[in-house]
Amino acid sequence: MTAVLSLFFWLVIIPFCIGLIPANFISAGKRSPGFTILAGYFVMWALYEVITIPAVLWVQYHNFRVASVWFMAASAICAVCGILLWYRNGKKGNPGLLWGCEKTGDDKCVTFAERIRTMSWEVRIEWLLFLVILGFQLYQAAACTSFDGDDAYYVTESLLAQEAGVMYRILPYTGGSTGLDVRHVLAVFPMWIAFVATGSGIHATIVSHLIMPLLLILLTYLLYFQIGRVLFSDKPVNYPAFMIVMGLFQIFGNVSIYTNETFFLTRTWQGKSVAGSLVIPAFFWLLLLIYDGREKEKRADAGLWLLLVCVNMTAGICSSIAVFLVSILMALAAFALMIAERDFKVLIRLGAVCIPNLVYMGIYVVMAYSYLLH
Repeated sequence: MTAVLSLFFWLVIIPFCIGLIPANFISAGKRSPGFTILAGYFVMWALYEVITIPAVLWVQYHNFRVASVWFMAASAICAVCGILLWYRNGKKGNPGLLWGCEKTGDDKCVTFAERIRTMSWEVRIEWLLFLVILGFQLYQAAACTSFDGDDAYYVTESLLAQEAGVMYRILPYTGGSTGLDVRHVLAVFPMWIAFVATGSGIHATIVSHLIMPLLLILLTYLLYFQIGRVLFSDKPVNYPAFMIVMGLFQIFGNVSIYTNETFFLTRTWQGKSVAGSLVIPAFFWLLLLIYDGREKEKRADAGLWLLLVCVNMTAGICSSIAVFLVSILMALAAFALMIAERDFKVLIRLGAVCIPNLVYMGIYVVMAYSYLLH
């Protein structure tokens, strides 16, 4: 029971409260619980990167325990700040979160209960079909967990951090001490899994192969739903069809061992899978929200820009190559949006968002150069 409560605290309550920070700086009509929990995870992962990478590089002994203490303190402070912001907006008469409330074209607010009541039987059947698809994937992820050769490194690193309290200082293949591995040392997603395992008292392997798939699959489909809300904002009836198509893509996308769908369902707990399933789609989601031609005032939403920075930083916690890929995507999007918007400032804004990526790649290059010298 204690383990379940700990998981609920660190995987639901803390991300949700942290997500209140960017949620309180966006348009009121978009302050949904779904947006808040997704925002909370991206901010939390960015925070973990800022705290953990310096500990990996400059703390030699018990660096995992040091990073965990600092991360717990920082998470608690951010969660309290999110609650205080939500409370302040409420005191000022501004809406905090719109629970199940969705803006329509005539600027009216339709609650979740009203939408369910007015929903046609065809749409209800479509939603039921999607829930069956989602339930099937969750069941398969829990009952038929997949073991991959990379687990010998990633899952073992999580276990070593949990048991020995150190990060990337023990070679997982032999158990002997080792220097920092340039290729993996900056991608600290296995260390976050170790943090969840340590906080809940559950073995890191169980967290990797059981808890993480259930969590990350749900987060991915929540992100797809948020994307669908943007794409079909004027036709909500298309939401379930969009979700069904995305669910079928995931099930039948295993056409090779390299597809994103294969990684999503068979290597869900690995950072590169998170980068392809969550980080890159979140990049497109936020650009759709910011550069929506129908609602140009949203471009001033500080919360969306903060979240875009955090998504870029989350790429670093997942995989070093993901930082490069996201930066290339950002450059291409900036160039296309600059032409579409006829505004050169787009390059400056989106270029500023990539500053953490440049810092990350700079650290990586310095480490690689030092490794070659030795």
